[in-house]
Amino acid sequence: MRIDGLQYANWSPKIFRQMHEGGVDAVHVTIAYHENFRETVANFERWNRWFEQYPDLIMKGRRASDIDTARETGRTAIFFGFQNPSPIEDDIGLVEIVHTLGARFMQLTYNNQSLLATGCYEAQDTGITRMGRQVIREMNRVGLVVDMSHSADRSTIEAAEISTRPIAITHANPHRWAPALRNKKDDVIRAVVSNGGMFGFSVYPHHLKDKSVCTLESFCTMIARTAETFGVRNFGIGSDLCQDQPDSVVEWMRVGRWTKEIDYGEGSADNPGFPDMPDWFQDNRDFGNIADGLRAVGMNADEVAGIMGQNWYRFFAENFTAETR
Repeated sequence: MRIDGLQYANWSPKIFRQMHEGGVDAVHVTIAYHENFRETVANFERWNRWFEQYPDLIMKGRRASDIDTARETGRTAIFFGFQNPSPIEDDIGLVEIVHTLGARFMQLTYNNQSLLATGCYEAQDTGITRMGRQVIREMNRVGLVVDMSHSADRSTIEAAEISTRPIAITHANPHRWAPALRNKKDDVIRAVVSNGGMFGFSVYPHHLKDKSVCTLESFCTMIARTAETFGVRNFGIGSDLCQDQPDSVVEWMRVGRWTKEIDYGEGSADNPGFPDMPDWFQDNRDFGNIADGLRAVGMNADEVAGIMGQNWYRFFAENFTAETR
């Protein structure tokens, strides 16, 4: 089983075929960065057209059992998520609506302060806001997973404590291995996984030690050491693959509508676009390289299977449905 905890590719039949060729059974797909509710609905609609046009390659995912169907029929189940709470605007009632439409993950922040929490680029982290506490409660109720991938440390720890259901960091790496601003310190990882949450390891070069020239051995050793520290059960892959996206999309991701200036984020003024991916992970056909690399650094078959997909499957099964009262 192969499940990717996050991608934001420039979707096309070519990529859908590559997912099939790579044996990718399910992908959490970002369908909103800064979009409001109506714009996000248009993104749902666009995916509905793709499901109609390519029914032999992709299908909509709502629950973990859809992954079983995808595996049986040779397709990839697509699960939707937001990298910002902008689709719910300032209306808590939209939490249930977006879940009904198919959303299964929502980040409480994207780098900046939001109405719900503090982003990882802010100088001061004031934690989960009053609205944030209410929205987490509603997300727990309907089965919309709290994602803190772009959130600051205090906010993430508080979210793990406030939430009555496990939360996720879908795409990041340990800060001690690669001290990128958005990578997570040990106390943050511990707060998430000790409450049953999931952490997806990212292949995005700005999150890697040595960036685009990071070796497969280094990446897989990082995964193995992290699993030794915290236990393997709560870790998977969240590649953050942004395949075939033009560099202009980076500007949308970082800038949105909140500033008139260019925000380079984790990039640089000299190279503001997408960085080159490492040679061992160019697209969805390369997930086998990660599995091979994990075995090469000493992980056993069960551990590798967990990292490559079974841990995400269990998390999906437990958290995508409404709370039982």
